[in-house]
Amino acid sequence: MLDGRVAVVTGSGRGLGRSYARALAAAGASVVVNDLDGDVAEETVRSIVDAGGSAVAEIGAVGGSEMAEALVARAVHEFGRLDVMVTNAGALRDKTLRNTTDEDFDLVVRSHLRGTFTCGRAAVARFREQGDGGRLVLVGSPAGQRASFGQTAYSASKGAIVAMMRTWAVENAKIGVTVNAIVPTALTRMVATVPGLAELVEQADRGEPVPEHVRRLGLGTPDDVAPVIVYLASADSAHVTGQAIAAGGDRIALWTHPAEVAERLHGGGWTSAGVAEAFAGPLKGELEDYLPTPLDFGGN
Repeated sequence: MLDGRVAVVTGSGRGLGRSYARALAAAGASVVVNDLDGDVAEETVRSIVDAGGSAVAEIGAVGGSEMAEALVARAVHEFGRLDVMVTNAGALRDKTLRNTTDEDFDLVVRSHLRGTFTCGRAAVARFREQGDGGRLVLVGSPAGQRASFGQTAYSASKGAIVAMMRTWAVENAKIGVTVNAIVPTALTRMVATVPGLAELVEQADRGEPVPEHVRRLGLGTPDDVAPVIVYLASADSAHVTGQAIAAGGDRIALWTHPAEVAERLHGGGWTSAGVAEAFAGPLKGELEDYLPTPLDFGGN
């Protein structure tokens, strides 16, 4: 399905990123594995090579343009081209607003949002040079789609990534580059602190099957998400762009684009008293629910 294609997957030493890299390689792609931790990156490479695939490791933290350009350059140097960029890497600091420091915020935003920006920009530059299109697969999170208690910086980053995806899809359609965002849910170490999920994460780590009712809610192993990544990296997905795609367990789904849900007009403009009347009356029943659902958590 991906024979001859070359992919970069950031943050692919563990968890979801590791599953993405392994699945892309199993489908025929050559993969540049990236992680801040060299040991886990090399371990992922070995697992790919041992299975008959092709992969190399490029170690370092995403965020700056130097790392992004190094990843693209490594793909071109090792395999001759770049076809797919999957921007999975990022740090997590679970803290409420009052406990989030400047350093916490900057670390999370730099790794997730700036890392996605710089890697996406570097990949598109290469796609333009090659002249035959490409695939950007950005990684969002349910935490960026609606409320996620204690994830100020993470939610901000993931929400911005999905918004950026929509803009990039418009900007790059004319050069044959599709841009989509995956919104994954999986039992990884990053979600083990979510109440009720620690035991399920431990069971999955031991290789025990995820209960059917949990899978149908959209929560399974990282390997359950990877087929969507492979599809988005393929020629078959050329008509799919600008989409936020939820994936996990037995479930895939499409998130809506943000849209207005209610409208009221007032001839001659609004007064503050008129606004108050509208929110006490016709708009009261149209207010959006801001509370999270049980599966609204993040994780790479």
